[in-house]
Amino acid sequence: MGELIPLFPLGTPLFPGVVLPLQIFEPRYRRLMHDLLSHPETGDRRCFGVVAIRQGWEVEEVSPAEALYDVGCVARVQAVRPQSDGGFRIVTVGGARFRLLDVVVGEDPPYLQGEVEWLAEEEAAEEAAANSDGLALPGTPGADAEICDEQLDEVVASVARGSMDVLTRGVRTLFTRYVAEVAGLGSGGEDDDEPVVDAETAVLLHAVAGDPTALSYLVASTALLTTEDRQALLAESATRRRLAMETRLLRRELTLLQTIGAVPVPLHQFATPMTVN
Repeated sequence: MGELIPLFPLGTPLFPGVVLPLQIFEPRYRRLMHDLLSHPETGDRRCFGVVAIRQGWEVEEVSPAEALYDVGCVARVQAVRPQSDGGFRIVTVGGARFRLLDVVVGEDPPYLQGEVEWLAEEEAAEEAAANSDGLALPGTPGADAEICDEQLDEVVASVARGSMDVLTRGVRTLFTRYVAEVAGLGSGGEDDDEPVVDAETAVLLHAVAGDPTALSYLVASTALLTTEDRQALLAESATRRRLAMETRLLRRELTLLQTIGAVPVPLHQFATPMTVN
């Protein structure tokens, strides 16, 4: 049995570290807010799971377990503003990822609940170590075995760090080009030799500097991607593989932008703020 948490289906996934403001007006989610506010503000119970609805489906029209994607993200309530009509305006921040094992539907509480298992981030070094069988170092059995093991660990860690650094720089460069391309097309500006991003994006990129995982979630939540693409990025537990996926996606999106020469909406309408944490 997994842990039982409240669920809040949305049209797009939430990512760890990403700010999600919401306006609560449906009666069942008003009840959810009252239930959450009954817990101490300093505890860890003021949260709910955000799960994306599969494209073209409504939760009420099909089985909830089939209507929802199976990987979601916890939204932790940071600020609550009650409204005069009984609703709420809240600000949440994405927390841990989870896999949805089952959906519980009932009359009390009236909102959906999910039985979930928590998903951990895979470390780059551990991921690289899984592929270290083909590495061979000089040495002989017996007395030199321990030295060779230490050398192998050092090589594996070095390869992992180098791979992550290359991927991180590549994604950051592609994302900077992508944001500048979107902004330029949206404003009808001319192409520049050097990509220039808006002040908000520059602040966000600075906030995630040195943190490949945070960068990967910033790109996943900000770029104009389909729900399926975003969901695949959320479901990926290894930062290195997530960044590699984003490299392919950003190259694809840049090609489309440069070929079609249009963007659906201005950048500021789809950009999602992200916390430094």
